[in-house]
This record gives sequence, structure tokens and C-alpha cells, in this order.
Amino acid sequence: MSDRIPAIPTSSITSDREEAAFEAGIKLGALYHQFVGTPVSRATAPTLELAMATAARLQPHVEDVRVHLNQELMNPNAFGYTELRGAMIAAEITTQVRTAHCHATLAMENDYPMMKIISFA
Repeated sequence: MSDRIPAIPTSSITSDREEAAFEAGIKLGALYHQFVGTPVSRATAPTLELAMATAARLQPHVEDVRVHLNQELMNPNAFGYTELRGAMIAAEITTQVRTAHCHATLAMENDYPMMKIISFA
């Protein structure tokens, strides 16, 4: 077995639509895992929503991102804040790979952060 990393292929075996869906899933997964545990309060939630969306928009293939944090689930500790939990996050993203667009969401479903493809264009 070689220790060499194979060269990155210059072509793909996937369609533009499949790549757009893959990119949407990767971005939503990163959005979820990067921010869970972040200190947040009802007062700072809008700023965190903006920061999360802005960070996701920096990545390739992202056309649009919207993040909503459920402030009803934010019960402050003795210091006036709580930690961001997955149950608080709702997000939607649109990715574009060449001619394909994928609209996907992240929301809690049966106590699990479920990602779903909503539509392709």
C-alpha cells in the first residue's frame, strides 16, 4: 500500500444535481456542528443567527442561507445565557453547482436534527 495520496480527479462521476445536494448536506452539517455549544442568550440570538449564515455563505457553492434560532428554548443559566443546542437551530440553504440548484433544510424532527432536500432547480 502506498503512502501517496491519489491525485484529485479533474472530472466527476456525479451529476450537477447530486453535487448540489452533497454540498447542501455538507454545509448544513458544518453549520450544526460548528455552532452547537456556543454561548447564546435571547438578546444575542439575532447576532448569532447572522454570524452562522454569514459563515456558511463564505463556502463555495452557497447561494443563500437563512438561520433561525428558537429563543423559546433559551433558558438562561445563573449568568444570563445558555448554550446553543441542536433543538434551537432551524436553517435552510440553497446551493448551486454549475446549472443545478438544491434547496435543503435543517430542523428538529423526532428529537433529531434532520436534513432534507426540499427542491431542485
